[in-house]
Amino acid sequence: MSSSKTQSHEAVGTAIPSWQIKLLYDGECPLCMREVNFLKKRDAGRGLVAFVDIADENYNPQEHGGVDFETAMGRIHAVLPDGSVIKNVEVFRRVYEALGMGWVYAATKWPVIGPIVDRLYGIWAGWRLTLTGRPDLATIIADRNKRTECSTQGRCQLSE
Repeated sequence: MSSSKTQSHEAVGTAIPSWQIKLLYDGECPLCMREVNFLKKRDAGRGLVAFVDIADENYNPQEHGGVDFETAMGRIHAVLPDGSVIKNVEVFRRVYEALGMGWVYAATKWPVIGPIVDRLYGIWAGWRLTLTGRPDLATIIADRNKRTECSTQGRCQLSE
């Protein structure tokens, strides 16, 4: 698509994204970052996958399918170009398909294997923070809320 077409779509608020899937990931999770770095290399600057770090202080749920920080921290989510939100193993299936590696997760579509993989992912997601040596979700959210409150209201800034 030419840049003039993109600009005219943006002017009326109907820009068609260049990405095929927007991956919401936890940039403070070492294992998540390992996967994201691998996927970024596979994307090789093509922009097929939009990578969005939910741990970024400027993360805005309204720009990303309405998926709030707490929800995104509980399970992996992605947003499709039509605005629909997917989660769990379906995210990996779609991201890998977009990058031409759909064969990696192809077996997870099979009737017997799919539910087993989905269940295993659910167990992993529940233990992710503990297994990576991080505080529990309630602590992470409380800390994030404090930082957000400090930066938006300026109450926690030290005067010089």
